[in-house]
Amino acid sequence: MNIELLKKMCAANGVSGHEQSISKIIEKEVKPFVDSCRNDALGNLIAHRKGPGKKMMLAGHMDQIGLMITHIDKEGFLRFATIGGFNHVVLLAQRFVFPSGLLGVVGCERLDNQKDMALDKLYIDIGAENEEEAKKLVKVGDVCVYANPPAENGATFISPALDDRIGCFIMIEALKRLKKPAFDLYFVFTSQEEVGLRGATTSAYSVDPDYGLSFDVTISADTPKIRPLPSKMYGGAAIKLKDRSLLCHPKIIEHLEKCAEKAKIKYQYEILEMGGTDSGAIHVTRGGVPSGVISLATRHIHTSNEMCALSDIEDCIALTVKALETAID
Repeated sequence: MNIELLKKMCAANGVSGHEQSISKIIEKEVKPFVDSCRNDALGNLIAHRKGPGKKMMLAGHMDQIGLMITHIDKEGFLRFATIGGFNHVVLLAQRFVFPSGLLGVVGCERLDNQKDMALDKLYIDIGAENEEEAKKLVKVGDVCVYANPPAENGATFISPALDDRIGCFIMIEALKRLKKPAFDLYFVFTSQEEVGLRGATTSAYSVDPDYGLSFDVTISADTPKIRPLPSKMYGGAAIKLKDRSLLCHPKIIEHLEKCAEKAKIKYQYEILEMGGTDSGAIHVTRGGVPSGVISLATRHIHTSNEMCALSDIEDCIALTVKALETAID
């Protein structure tokens, strides 16, 4: 695996609706391995690898969660709205970075009771002396993302934006290893997933696939007192059964199971009770598309330190290659 590429992808600033930076990185990587590559009107990157048989659309979303500035006060502190899902508790004292490279730290108003902490009590401190100085650096509508650097840590990888740069990375690595595809393949790196599966909705309509397969993170249910679920770190590639956005098609689930067992790839199952993936949009496109998901069990999702196992990444890549080189019965 090209870990340096993964670090580069996770460090790119690409909040929902502003995916240009990460799109350029991905396009450069995939172009030598596909027959065509284009960006559509909503910012999706669609790479076509010609092959026999029916159309298979693969999807991983490029965008990440972030913050948008809504107000700059007289003292130069910034108020913000969230883009995507945040637990406000994990924001306090975190560093955020703007596309310009400017850093800010999330602070909180003085509270008599810590239980009163809410999103509207938080602000970003960029170190400005006053409103005038702050407005020289930022403006209302500017966006920022977690500033933590990606890091390989023994058998794990820790970074912001693993959701879902890791899905895009798995697609890229699988594309590079692919020898004889059994499908006409469309690798779609989608936009605006974190705000409602928007890129997958429009790109799936455009591609009009026969099958859909998405790649995303999922909850690693192995931390203290977490609700019991089947997926965990070091458990292998996770074959999704359901989430809030879809019930995975039995044909796709069976295909992934058979491929994993034949190639002796470690796998597990995944059930996600909250949230969804790009396949949630793909499967209801036009007349309906049998769809599934290969997931990566990840701890601390939607924080600045999302964590996954390197061995699980490898299992996801291997399963993807096998699934794309094997025809669906």
